[in-house]
Amino acid sequence: MTQLSKITCIEDFRVLAKRRIPKMFYDYADSGAWTESTYRSNESDFQKLKFRQRVAVNIETRSLNSTMAGLDVAMPVAIAPTGLTGMMHADGEILGARAAEKFGVPFTLSTMSICSIEDIAAHTARPFWFQLYVMRDKDFMERLINRAKAANCSALVVTLDLQVMGQRNKDIKNGLSTPPKPTLVNLLNLLTKPAWCLGMAGSPRRSFGNIVGHAKNVSDTSSLAAWTNEQFDPCLSWEDIAWIKKTWGGKLILKGIMDAEDARYAADTGADAIIVSNHGGRQLDGAPSSISALPHIVQAVGNDIEVWMDGGVRSGQDVLRALALGAKGTLIGRSFLYALGAFGEAGVTRALEIIAKELDVSMAFCGRTAVKDVDRSILIEPGLFD
Repeated sequence: MTQLSKITCIEDFRVLAKRRIPKMFYDYADSGAWTESTYRSNESDFQKLKFRQRVAVNIETRSLNSTMAGLDVAMPVAIAPTGLTGMMHADGEILGARAAEKFGVPFTLSTMSICSIEDIAAHTARPFWFQLYVMRDKDFMERLINRAKAANCSALVVTLDLQVMGQRNKDIKNGLSTPPKPTLVNLLNLLTKPAWCLGMAGSPRRSFGNIVGHAKNVSDTSSLAAWTNEQFDPCLSWEDIAWIKKTWGGKLILKGIMDAEDARYAADTGADAIIVSNHGGRQLDGAPSSISALPHIVQAVGNDIEVWMDGGVRSGQDVLRALALGAKGTLIGRSFLYALGAFGEAGVTRALEIIAKELDVSMAFCGRTAVKDVDRSILIEPGLFD
């Protein structure tokens, strides 16, 4: 048994998660669309950015404290919305939200979560964020928004890049379903994951808690599949965002921006932040990495709106690189899921500690003492992606 104290990087969590999570759910997290080229470049493009190491600078007192959309955070990192989180570990969303709350970073609950909005509100004291997909059923969307209000969510994150579903080959081959269908292949795989099975047996949460029992004519997983396939709205427009903003009335964050022109449109909506994101490489394969798209978007919007990014963030050094290119915040999805799948709540806490330590030490080596002072001058080739 690997001790949590021996975990030194996110990759350690990934290796353990692969052993402990059923194959279809591990593959769901650790995969991209089609050839997965964008998924891989999200991670590898960070490594192209090299740091300028500085010496003889007083770095005794350092701070990672920052703000994201006006919220004080322990470091400029939030947990991204991830679907099926409760299939990586029993009650996974609850565990992730508790770890984030204790650490002092935001947690974002996905519409496609296993635990419901109400579950998270019942198990946390700090307000969390809720992620919303734009669907054809506007009545259901309005009820979701009102449920988020009732749960005291402090921001609404609207995902813009899922008007149609990207083809994820591993999910098709695995016959992804929640819970797993009792096929021979699945049952044999589950026999090798006893801890996961025991945890799931002790939880009542095994389906999509925000949808089943709330959406019209969706009472079980079989009716859910048909409903989901027809609900993502290909007619999404900026007018829909205006309606959501008015209905919500609070902090609004727009996720899925990869183009400078779209970034300008997003800024004009009056949203509080945008997230440069290609959905973790799970939608348009062949799109650029998030980190390479970031500088163009920062330049396009200036100081009109906060710019954050996600996709490929596996370390505190990656966070530092994103900050250097103008991001005011970052989000972690797979890094969170690997840690959750490997060790539950304690794993998420440890992952946040690792990222914070890497960010702190790397920032110090670059001669900076506060994340707010990080800029392009810490990079050897600051215009690499311009």
